[in-house]
Amino acid sequence: MRLPSAVLAVLLAAAPLPAAAQDRLTVLLDWFVNPDHAPLLLAEARGEFEARGLEVELIAPADPSAPPRLVAARQGDVAVTYQPSLYQQVDEGLPVVRVGTLVASPLNSLVTLADGPIQSLEDLDGATVGYSVGGFEDALLGRMLATVGLELSDLTLVNVNFALTPALLSGRVDAVIGAFRNFELTQIRLEGREGRAFLPEEHGVPSYEELIYIVREDRADDPAVARFLEAVEAATLWMKENPEEAEALFFEVAPDIDDALNRQAFDDTLPTFARDPKALDTEGYARFADFMEAAGLVSDLPDLSTYAVELP
Repeated sequence: MRLPSAVLAVLLAAAPLPAAAQDRLTVLLDWFVNPDHAPLLLAEARGEFEARGLEVELIAPADPSAPPRLVAARQGDVAVTYQPSLYQQVDEGLPVVRVGTLVASPLNSLVTLADGPIQSLEDLDGATVGYSVGGFEDALLGRMLATVGLELSDLTLVNVNFALTPALLSGRVDAVIGAFRNFELTQIRLEGREGRAFLPEEHGVPSYEELIYIVREDRADDPAVARFLEAVEAATLWMKENPEEAEALFFEVAPDIDDALNRQAFDDTLPTFARDPKALDTEGYARFADFMEAAGLVSDLPDLSTYAVELP
């Protein structure tokens, strides 16, 4: 997850239980603590982990690309990662498997200024588009362009690192791909402008889950992992039923990110959290595997059942 404003890495640990009554799990996040992780922080704050005999440590990574590899190397129990990245991890030979869902819909988008020159995808012909990470973002944009008869060669791509919003607001680029709709649109608004998001899933890209939980393949049947997901589910359902109370508790637990941007991000992200983290849309995962292969991002993936499972 890329945040347009600085946030503080937070370590949380469950209250200790008698050693014989608890299982310890280390959960490696995908990025610094932010509203995308609300179900995890609130499961801890509400005692959902403790109630299921779990001592859970949440760790924000120094290197966001490291958690899947650390889990594969048995240096972490659970990692938060992205569904699109899962296929690449498997393609690279990492022994990991998806066991649950955190954010059940895409957050990635193509963002322009509402009063700028890009009013439709067709307007991207000859435009300059900023990006942060090549490969997957190119594939998203390429598929979106194909729906209006354009190709990547019809525009200019500029690597703006993670400064997507500044590049757009300064006029350096006409649009940015890889902007998270639950953050960048609000950041643009806080700067006194309005943004427009073109959603990949509405323009030719199969829908996918933005954030998922993975474990090493030999941990998929670990009862502690199932209980972890049940705790997250309980917290998520409570959040959705009590949004104002949930928001207040989240920022009580994570006060260092309590600002207007993250407050709005909490509200915008809440509807996207998976009500049933264990549930697996096998057809959706298979469709996205086809997209990744067609885009040349992976090749010769193994059977889906080997890297994505639905726990009982």
